[in-house]
Amino acid sequence: MTVQPVPSPAPDAFDLLCAQYARRMPASLEDLAGPTEGTVDLPLHVAWSGRRSYGLEQLRSRMGLYRTVLAEGQRQDLIEFLNRDLLIAQWPVLRTLISRPIKDAWEAAFPELTTATATTAA
Repeated sequence: MTVQPVPSPAPDAFDLLCAQYARRMPASLEDLAGPTEGTVDLPLHVAWSGRRSYGLEQLRSRMGLYRTVLAEGQRQDLIEFLNRDLLIAQWPVLRTLISRPIKDAWEAAFPELTTATATTAA
């Protein structure tokens, strides 16, 4: 009689996406040294379809930039294009505009984002 090992369940797509986004994150929010004003032009490897230029003074434009970089950017892109203070300030709204795997991965890694959300809700 041969004993067959019990196969472990394959990770689901949600867990794989969370892990993918977690690998891209900076070590700390302090590493996010992106601009706070002016216009940001994203490289093609981040904004490969559609809009590439974003004005930081307009809230909708800034939210679009952050959504794109969070979804498509690699670690260096996150550091170069995102700003810690702007990310924290707009997180309560931004978290509703991004996918759940991105939101969950960032909030798990950086509890100060959930604190910013709780403060805004209070």
